[in-house]
Amino acid sequence: MLDIKLPQTWVGALEGELNQPYLRDLARFLRAEKASGKVIYPPEPLLFSALQATPPQSVKVVVLGQDPYHGPGQAHGLSFSVLGGQRIPPSLRNVFQELKTDIGFRVPNHGCLNAWADQGVLLLNTVLSVEGGHAGSHQGKGWEIFTDAIIDYLNHHGGSKVFMLWGGHAQKKGAGINEDKHLVLRAPHPSPLSAHRGFFGCRHFSKANAFLASQGKTIIDWQLADM
Repeated sequence: MLDIKLPQTWVGALEGELNQPYLRDLARFLRAEKASGKVIYPPEPLLFSALQATPPQSVKVVVLGQDPYHGPGQAHGLSFSVLGGQRIPPSLRNVFQELKTDIGFRVPNHGCLNAWADQGVLLLNTVLSVEGGHAGSHQGKGWEIFTDAIIDYLNHHGGSKVFMLWGGHAQKKGAGINEDKHLVLRAPHPSPLSAHRGFFGCRHFSKANAFLASQGKTIIDWQLADM
């Protein structure tokens, strides 16, 4: 599909997608962008980090983002997450604030969410790449179709899951999720522009753990250790 390989754990799940023409077009687009000297985030080996960290059979919670951070050293393939040593972005600061209110979370000294991914939280962006300094620049190139296929697979396969849909974009993308099977949690986006409209006080993290416990699953330890 691309110069990097989709994690083997997801190949079977997405087998029907991997030879679709839109993915070949997407790969050509990314190669052309790279050949023209444009900087692409996240770095190529990290494009599929969310899928590498959280195989389909391990997914308990899905957090949908939009597209990667477009500044140097920030994006590493997990929605809302930044690499250690980077300043915590405003939306993630608001996520941490809600966690503090909801479950007594202690805000760490970093914004890296790898520990959540390792526990079964799929931190999936709608679009998996972006040109440096140009937010939204890779929208409409095919990634949305690919991530729709991921959501569709998780909707129809495996046990009950929690889908956290923050903001209108995520809610539209998750509109087809089976709410008789899964817990779908909706709130405004945690962006400073909208968090006060209902993200603060949504208590999604405690609600997610209550649902997982009701399904006999291990809950998520949302607390992040300092680096």
